[in-house]
Amino acid sequence: MDNSLQPVRSLSIHADYRCRHSGECCTADWDVPVELPVYRSLADAVGTGRLHPAPRSADLQPFILEPELSDEAAAMLERNEHGECVFFEGGSRLCVVHRDLGHDALPATCRHFPRVAIRDGRGASIGLSHFCPTAAAMLFRDDVELSVVDAPPAFPPADYEGLVVTADELAPLLRPGVVMDLATYNAWEEHMVRRSAATSSPESVVATLARDAALVRRWVAGGPSMLDLIRALPEDVVAAATPVDLGASLRGFTLVMAAVPDDLRPAADEGGLEEAYGHFVAPVWHLWSAPLRRYIAAKAFASWTAYQGHGLLTIVRGLHVALALVRVEAARECRDARDVLDEARLLAAFRAADFALNHLAVGEDLALDWSRVELDA
Repeated sequence: MDNSLQPVRSLSIHADYRCRHSGECCTADWDVPVELPVYRSLADAVGTGRLHPAPRSADLQPFILEPELSDEAAAMLERNEHGECVFFEGGSRLCVVHRDLGHDALPATCRHFPRVAIRDGRGASIGLSHFCPTAAAMLFRDDVELSVVDAPPAFPPADYEGLVVTADELAPLLRPGVVMDLATYNAWEEHMVRRSAATSSPESVVATLARDAALVRRWVAGGPSMLDLIRALPEDVVAAATPVDLGASLRGFTLVMAAVPDDLRPAADEGGLEEAYGHFVAPVWHLWSAPLRRYIAAKAFASWTAYQGHGLLTIVRGLHVALALVRVEAARECRDARDVLDEARLLAAFRAADFALNHLAVGEDLALDWSRVELDA
């Protein structure tokens, strides 16, 4: 199949995404690999004077050339002492490559960020990393109902980079040793989004999905189909309260940090978080139910954990941990500000949580750890 002709799906809240030039991705001090054809094109443009580093990086060679680079990379983009890409222009907040040579001249990492894509037999499912401030801000919108939509205008059919699942690979697991078909998994994915859209607390969404996953994973051959079990799930919600302390959330945070490579793991900074959570976060957490539930939906949709983990409970465990990270990061923001949780601090918490989950931690290691929940079921 020509991947460029595959159907595309996204969440409704992300369907009209477009870059707002915050510059955060260009100043995050990331290693950005440059594929050989792209490197040749950019090096030629630099050599002929059609492309120049941004003024703040004018004295730097724009490319890092080392024999230790991966097979997919001919070079890396250089960064200046401030951690900025040499092609990031601070005044305009624009990428010089994008501005002067066009979108297609960019390395793949730059073309696709903040998209988090899965390509399988259903087509391309496009999520977003909320490390991008524009993506994080979309969690606060209330102008569209939360749902899965087809043919989102922001994401036309294309050869999206991400997790590519071929026809020879297994669909997501119901439980260890039992595979779902794609129609069943699609129904479960949409069910998770519908639960997230309901008017209840984010903790209740996760608790309800844990109950639902336990019911569906009871499937046995000869009984109702997995799809019928999903369709027959009860409508009621499992009530769950906001945690009164940060202990369990900090334990989840610690496990995520254990999945971060040593050279990327940030220094420990948990002092005072418990007190900050109790004073500044927990009392007002309920006021932010809607964006928190949208965040849960965003972690449930286009989830790599579905393919990397061992069952439905693993997926739900990942949602539980993602919400825990937001609590921890919200407490950190409020501790530093010595003030109550507001929209700006919650947005920063979303960004920090997704930075850890999508850009620091090794996804396969997280999925393996979360899959332990299947053994206790």
